[in-house]
Amino acid sequence: MASYGYIRVSARDQNEDRQWIAMRELDIPKENIFTDKQSGSDFDRPEYQSMAQRLKKDDLLYIKSIDRLGRNYKEILEQWRIITKEIEADIVVMDMPLLDTRTGKDLMGTFLSDIVLQVLSFVAENERSNIRQRQAEGIAAAKERGVKFGRPSRTLPKKFYEVYEAWRNGTMSVRQASKACGVPTGTFYDRAKAMRLKDAQEESDAAAAGKVAGETTAEEKAVPEAGDAKANSAGKGKKGKKGKPRAAKEKASALEGQLTLDLGEITQKIPPQSVCGRE
Repeated sequence: MASYGYIRVSARDQNEDRQWIAMRELDIPKENIFTDKQSGSDFDRPEYQSMAQRLKKDDLLYIKSIDRLGRNYKEILEQWRIITKEIEADIVVMDMPLLDTRTGKDLMGTFLSDIVLQVLSFVAENERSNIRQRQAEGIAAAKERGVKFGRPSRTLPKKFYEVYEAWRNGTMSVRQASKACGVPTGTFYDRAKAMRLKDAQEESDAAAAGKVAGETTAEEKAVPEAGDAKANSAGKGKKGKKGKPRAAKEKASALEGQLTLDLGEITQKIPPQSVCGRE
């Protein structure tokens, strides 16, 4: 019968000393202690898989707490079943004495350990969900404060734009341009690509603005022309209306003159006697 220990932390910068101290107190051989620095969301971990392959019947596996085994409810129960039922090894959860498969192998003991296992597995996964939620909330709050994540952006040299224009015009290759700027080829290409997209957007915006300005000018020119045409039409209408009375007046004057002339001729033809006799 061999004893094994399994240690897990979620990230490389986390400290596993607490678990190491607990394992050393049990006199577990160092070569039988396996450590993973990886998320507990699944069991696809190199050290855990190596340990599982070495476990044999009646061997004993120690873990500090159930969440060090994993943080996935279904997979914790499945791995527990594989180790205890298929391999027929024992598991001891050091922070929970009820989870010790060496004892309580009767029906009642198995029943109680199964209940505790399911409860703690649920708690482990629930805590993982809470951790993710707290991380998301913390990141969102930091972004609101102006905190920037990731590597700081590399400062480009002053001649970048000159080199960029040369690359854009085809007089320099990407390798030559990146060497001239003193940056990696990928960095130059990413910045040049972003610059090209920016230039294309600016050109598109300028073209759109010019088109709108041209349409506005055409409309402004069309409005006075339409006004002039309307004024001319109105003028013609007024002239037409004034022209008719004037023509009628001239015709009436001509008729009046003709009548005067005719009366004069008639008066001259009537004898004076008739005129006096009538008096």
